[in-house]
Amino acid sequence: QGGNNAGHTVVVDGKEYDFHLFPSGIINPKAISFIGKTILELISLSYFSLYLLAGLKDWEKRLIISDRAHIVFDFHQAVDGLQEVQRQAQEGKNIGTTKKGIGPTYSSKAARTGLRICDLLSDFDEFSSRFKNLAQQYKSMFPTLEIDIEGQLKKLKGYAEKIRPMVRDGVYFMYEALHGSPKKILVEGANAALLDIDFGTYPFVTSSNCTVGGVCTGLGVPPQHVGDVYGVVKAYTTRVGIGAFPTEQINEIGDLLQSRGHEWGVTTGRKRRCGWLDLVILKYAHMINGFTA
Repeated sequence: QGGNNAGHTVVVDGKEYDFHLFPSGIINPKAISFIGKTILELISLSYFSLYLLAGLKDWEKRLIISDRAHIVFDFHQAVDGLQEVQRQAQEGKNIGTTKKGIGPTYSSKAARTGLRICDLLSDFDEFSSRFKNLAQQYKSMFPTLEIDIEGQLKKLKGYAEKIRPMVRDGVYFMYEALHGSPKKILVEGANAALLDIDFGTYPFVTSSNCTVGGVCTGLGVPPQHVGDVYGVVKAYTTRVGIGAFPTEQINEIGDLLQSRGHEWGVTTGRKRRCGWLDLVILKYAHMINGFTA
């Protein structure tokens, strides 16, 4: 679940990769990478393929995208920024989103007005009509919002043909992977447990489920097929943006952790807040996820 609002850096053979949307397993020539029922920002997808994966041979043959993935549009990102401005003006503080349009896209999904990859690749006239309706809905809520509808549709039609060979029915793909010849399946999440929309430090959270339950709802994997659950923990705690942080060190210790750990947000470039490892929060994360390792 989630989208390109999260990021992490992977270094392989001395080469650095900054991942936001693609599974990091795309680097492995022997692995098939699958983007599940997530939130896709097609412009990021295009840039990523042109620049970051330029040196990887046949990566496009090893990437599969779920047809159920929802699409982030330019106006979703614009609205994300406008909502942050509104929060700051009305409440004196904002959430500190990455302004990648994730929240507004999930709002469209919950309102049943969102558009998915399968919609883009089927009847484009129908897709265009629904896109225009969605754009007008946001225009009515945010009168200052500028949307180049025809320009966006032209770009989207071009993106559709680029990704068409990679798109598959995600449910059948996962079913075949789980019930075919034995395979090692590793699920990679995006955000940390305390950013989960339901179990995190609400309202300072992301818009999706970052806990182990997201494996089932994001990929269509039955619970009985979830094997080991690995808890990945830093030696100290970090956070980007606003929100509760009981062990934060707003002093020279925090500065040392930040500098030694190169703690800058991969997506936003913002300085990460740093503090001691919080064992209470770690126990809470285990209660939700049931780590086995």
